[in-house]
Amino acid sequence: MSYTREYLNKGREIIDVVEAQEPMIQEVAQLFADSILEGRMVHLFGSGHSRIMVEEMWPRYGSFPGFNPIVELSLSFHNLVIGSNGQRQAMFLENVPGFAARILRNFDITAVDTALIISSSGCNVVPIEMAEELQKRKVKVVALVSSKHLEGSTSKRADGKKLIDFADYVLDTGAPLGDAMIYVDGLDTPVSPGSTLGGVLLINTVKAEVAAILQKNGKSPKVLSSGKIIGDARAAELFEAAYDEHAHIMAKLYQNVGPQNF
Repeated sequence: MSYTREYLNKGREIIDVVEAQEPMIQEVAQLFADSILEGRMVHLFGSGHSRIMVEEMWPRYGSFPGFNPIVELSLSFHNLVIGSNGQRQAMFLENVPGFAARILRNFDITAVDTALIISSSGCNVVPIEMAEELQKRKVKVVALVSSKHLEGSTSKRADGKKLIDFADYVLDTGAPLGDAMIYVDGLDTPVSPGSTLGGVLLINTVKAEVAAILQKNGKSPKVLSSGKIIGDARAAELFEAAYDEHAHIMAKLYQNVGPQNF
């Protein structure tokens, strides 16, 4: 069997894992839709490559307002790999206690909000503390992890707690321990990870279910769409309307930040 076919077969196994979670996907979608229907946000957070899932949810074609993508560049801008803004610094910072609280200090978060925290291992400090801090604010937290990788990994927190210890719901990407899925002959280290594949499947199944709930409840989502499908004029209209709606909801996250004595 070719390595291409092997990866595709393992990808089909990941699809099966995601499919088996359909009841949980629908439950999570209802949770997120409830926040959006109340005019609030679903907060999204992931460090490192988990930011891919944040940006997959919003903003991009086929997505809509209602999500707050918290992407901290110091934790995820590692395109240069080494030197300034390199991977070493990002991997160090994602295990600095207290960083999550400083990030959330920028937002007025309420119990009506919900959150999706993405971490393949569920063992790095900042994503764990992000979930912990949100739960302190009575926010319902969904963790998106690779269960096998999480179970086989050791938490970087001193108390040993993992992301799922601060989650109300857990979604599993179906990726294996170590993430990479393909062993090449003569190479003792596997290549080609699977968590992104499972994560994107989960993000977009949840997204579709949320859109259906919003539509059913009279709040048609303003979907960023291609002019090739709906015409350039309609696409431009939706583009402006979606970003305007996002701005208006985001404004609520800033208007009561901090002590109200200024």
